Amino acid sequence: MILANGTIYGSEEQGKLLADLENRINATRAGTPLPAETVISALDQMAAKMEQGCFDELIPEPELREAVGFAAGMLHKDALLHRMQTELPALPAEIGRLQVRRVPLGTLLHIAAGNMDALPAFSVIEGLLTGNINLLKLPQADKGLTIRFFQELLAIEPELTDYIYVFDTPSSDLSGMQQLAACSDGIVVWGGDAAVSAVRQLASPGCKLIEWGHRLGFAYIAGNFAQTDALEALATHIVTTRQLLCSSCQVIYLDTEDRTEVMAFCERFLPLLEAAAAKLPPDIGADAERSLRRYTAKLERLISGEVPQDRTVLQGEGCSVTACTDSALELSEMFGNVLVKPLPQAKLLTVLRQSKGYLQTAGLICPPEQREALTELLIRAGVNRIMLPGEMSGTFPGEAHDGEFPLQRYTRIINILT
Repeated sequence: MILANGTIYGSEEQGKLLADLENRINATRAGTPLPAETVISALDQMAAKMEQGCFDELIPEPELREAVGFAAGMLHKDALLHRMQTELPALPAEIGRLQVRRVPLGTLLHIAAGNMDALPAFSVIEGLLTGNINLLKLPQADKGLTIRFFQELLAIEPELTDYIYVFDTPSSDLSGMQQLAACSDGIVVWGGDAAVSAVRQLASPGCKLIEWGHRLGFAYIAGNFAQTDALEALATHIVTTRQLLCSSCQVIYLDTEDRTEVMAFCERFLPLLEAAAAKLPPDIGADAERSLRRYTAKLERLISGEVPQDRTVLQGEGCSVTACTDSALELSEMFGNVLVKPLPQAKLLTVLRQSKGYLQTAGLICPPEQREALTELLIRAGVNRIMLPGEMSGTFPGEAHDGEFPLQRYTRIINILT
């Protein structure tokens, strides 16, 4: 399905719509700019509808409904105003004879990843808050939630109609993607290295590329490795996020070089992970995907002659913990399967710097007297978020994303000499 100018079209209409897209965009940009107050008012009303369950039939999973409720809180007027004031502080109206203004970048093409159900809508929301026209390429995994969200939003505020276009163009449709990119002043891409590289090929030299690439999250534990409350919170985080988010914990690092301590920790942590996993319904698809990934990796090792790494897998019900001897930060098998590795403080910065550009969230568990020093060390290593273990994937009003404020990236500063 395609949403254009408030109307739903079939995918077969894409060619005709794209042929006229630049004319439609220019007509909108020639008109009165979109006031932020209009967007905020509409989103505030939308938040109330979300909290009243307007999407419940599309989201049967209880944990996802909770996530929708939390997301609604981020759309309330107070939260949005706080964000606008934080990310877009007032500029001096004049500097001598120079006038200074902040304006939208223009037209944004959003290419969203499919690892988070609300991500496509939230990316467009950021474009709306900054007054941009937004073209959204839906991820393949989208199940209709995004278009339904915008239908509800446009019913609340028809003035937004000409600022939202949603296309179900597949990434393989190179011609369609090129036409969308040609209409854009900026391309917002969410995804891994392959997705970012592909979009770089689409963007013209004058088009701003705004990359929100895949990142890796981890936990770091110093001091007492048996802090039950903190470890229970970490286990819950691992299974509830399914380790699909950039902020999810892929690796648990221990402040030690002792292999026996790593194994002892794994044996203590596995029952906590099993208890957390038991509270969630089984995910047959995830189990099948994990089994296929392991089988493929085994075949690749056999073909290449690669020597298996020194790892011990402790298999639990619906989860596993793997004791490793290396310290490399890497993606786990996800879906409740976490890696545990030694990493003494003296080597922390050196090891993490090998993953520079991919660091995002660290869940820090340590004695209170060590927290400030370890936080500073993680910052110097390149980590952008240092969180409590159970809140590694939490979002908070006014926080940056991957070390930057998104709304600033979607605007430009204009100077006018008087």
